Amino acid sequence: MKEMTLEATVANLDAVIDFVSEELISLGCPTKTLMQIQLAVEEVYVNIANYAYAPGQGPATILMEVSESERKISFTFIDKGFPYNPLEKEDVDVTLPAEQRKIGGLGIYLVKQNMDDLHYEFTDGKNIFTISKSF
Repeated sequence: MKEMTLEATVANLDAVIDFVSEELISLGCPTKTLMQIQLAVEEVYVNIANYAYAPGQGPATILMEVSESERKISFTFIDKGFPYNPLEKEDVDVTLPAEQRKIGGLGIYLVKQNMDDLHYEFTDGKNIFTISKSF
């Protein structure tokens, strides 16, 4: 398991993507899957950076766990921000034209579409959100 803790700011997004990408590339992750995971990680991390501690800032921890035997990778995002379960967000109706859709929710919808498993819990004052994908 690898771990990264940093101040949850959009300015640190590149460091997060590098952390994720280096491991996936070293594992021989297919390009399409790599891009899907990068998108999901970006969406989750940016939501933490923008909303978890608003209007302030705070830390975010990302745990990366690889099961090479199952060819599966999991990312757990932990923050001590406001409790928020992204899985309770109603899915965006992508059949509607963009101008008719409600603002927000497309990011978590994309995470749901691109990852195999998602799990959220709020424990000990922490948001703990895990996303997993086979590769």
